[in-house]
Amino acid sequence: MNNPLVLVPVFVPLGSAALAVLFSAHVRVQRWIGLVALLLAWLASLGVLYANWVGGVQTYQVGGWQPPFGIVLAPDLLSAMLEVMATTVVLAGMIYVLGCKDRCVQLPGFVPLYLCMASGLHGAFYTGDIFTLFVFQELMVISSVVLVGISDNRLGVEAAIKYLLISSMGSLFLLAGIAAIYATFGTLTLADIARVLEGGDRPLLAQAAAVMLMCAFLTKSAVFPFHFWQPDFHTAAPTPVHAVLSSVVVKVGVYGLLRLTLLLFTVEAPLVRALLIVLGIIGVYFGSLAALRTYDAKRMLAYSTFGQIGFILIGIGWGTPLALVGALVYTINHAFIKSSLLMLTGAIASRMPNKSARLTDIAGAGKTLGALGILYFLGGLALAGVPPLNGFISKLALMRGGIEAESWIVIGLAVAAGVITLMYMMRTWQHIFQKQPDPELHLKPYGDSLVAPALLVGLCVVLGLYAVPLVQLATEAVARLENPDLYIRSVLGG
Repeated sequence: MNNPLVLVPVFVPLGSAALAVLFSAHVRVQRWIGLVALLLAWLASLGVLYANWVGGVQTYQVGGWQPPFGIVLAPDLLSAMLEVMATTVVLAGMIYVLGCKDRCVQLPGFVPLYLCMASGLHGAFYTGDIFTLFVFQELMVISSVVLVGISDNRLGVEAAIKYLLISSMGSLFLLAGIAAIYATFGTLTLADIARVLEGGDRPLLAQAAAVMLMCAFLTKSAVFPFHFWQPDFHTAAPTPVHAVLSSVVVKVGVYGLLRLTLLLFTVEAPLVRALLIVLGIIGVYFGSLAALRTYDAKRMLAYSTFGQIGFILIGIGWGTPLALVGALVYTINHAFIKSSLLMLTGAIASRMPNKSARLTDIAGAGKTLGALGILYFLGGLALAGVPPLNGFISKLALMRGGIEAESWIVIGLAVAAGVITLMYMMRTWQHIFQKQPDPELHLKPYGDSLVAPALLVGLCVVLGLYAVPLVQLATEAVARLENPDLYIRSVLGG
C-alpha cells in the first residue's frame, strides 16, 4: 500500500528548508515556517503510528518502482514509534528556538539547517533501503556539523571539525558495509537482504558487512570505543541542537543495531548481543563516572548519554522479548528526559552574563528561579529512575528483561550504575538551585523560554503515571520484530 502520510515527516521539513532560505531576511518568518513544518511532521508521524498499529507496515514506493528495484519508505511499528519520539523532540527544539536568546539562532541559515537535520533524521527511521539510510544520515550529519560550527560557543568550530572527521569514519564503515552487501546479494532493500539471508547462506563478504555495519552504528551512537568525539561536539552545540543530538540523533545507531540483530543478521545475532552487553556495561560506568566528575552542566549531560545508551545496549544484548521491550521503552523515555534537561540547562546558562554552563559559574544561579528548579528536579529524578516518573518505568521494564534472561550479575551492575546517576543529578541540582550564589553574580532579567522543556517534563510525568500505552506499543513492536517475515512480505509483497 502507498500511504502518502509517510512522505510528510521526511519531505515537508526538507521543502520548508528551501522555502525558509527565500525568507533569509526575515528570521521570524523562517521560525514560523519551521514550526508549522515540524508540527505537520509530528501530526503525520502520529498518523503513521496509528496506521501501523491497526494495519501493519506502511509503505510508499518512491517513483512507483516496486521493491527491490526502487527506493521504498517502509516504517514498521518500531520505526513509527521512534519517529514519533524524534518529531516530538525536534518540534520541542523549534519551540525552544522561538524563545532562545543565542546569537546563532538569529542567523538566516539556522532554521533551514535545523529543518534539514530533522528531515535526515526522519528519513533514516522511515527508509526501507540501506543506501538511502546512508544518504539521510549524511544529510543529518552535515546539517548538525554546520549548526555546531556556527554556535556561540568559541569551541564550536573545533568540535564540529572533530565530529566531521569521526563521523566520516562511521560513514566509511557504513558505505563499505553497503558495498559488500550489494556486491554479494545485488540488492539494497532491507527486506530483500533479510529474505536472502534467511536462507542461511553466508558468503565471505556478508559477515564482513555485518562487522562494518555494526561499527558504523556504534560510531553513530557514540558507544565505546567510538565515543570520544561526543562530549566536545554536543557541549559546544546550541541548546536546541544539543537537545536533539544527545536525545534523538544518537538513537539512529540504536535503531540500526536493532535492525542488524532482529532483521538482517539473525544468525550472527547471539555473538553481536554478547558484545553489546560488554560495551553496554563499559558505557554505563564510563558515562556515569565521567558525569559525576565533570565541570560543566551541559557536558555532564553529554557524558550521561554514554551511560543511558549503555543501558539500552544491555537490553538489546539480553535479547529476550521483555528485555527488548525494556530497551525500546528506555530509548523513547530517555529522549524526552534528556532533551528537557538540556533545554533547562541552556535556559540557566542564557541568564548568565557569559552564557556559561560551568558548575563554578552557575553555582546558586537557580536559587531565585523557582519554576526552573522544580522542572530540573523532576527531570533529574526521571533520569535516575525514581518513581513515579517515566525513567522508573524504563528501568523497571529493562530489569524485568534481565530477570527473564537470568543475567543476575549484569542486573546488579546496572542497578549500581543507576545509583550513580541519582548522585550526579542531585549533586548538580543542589549546586545550581540550593547553593548560595556569589554576591557579585548578576543574572540577566530574561533568558530562554521554558515552554518547550516544561512540555517535555510534563510528558515525562504523564508517561510515568500512565505508561500502559507505551508499554503495549513496545510489546507489539517487539512481537512483530521477532517475526521478520511480516516485514519482508509487507515490503516485497506475497
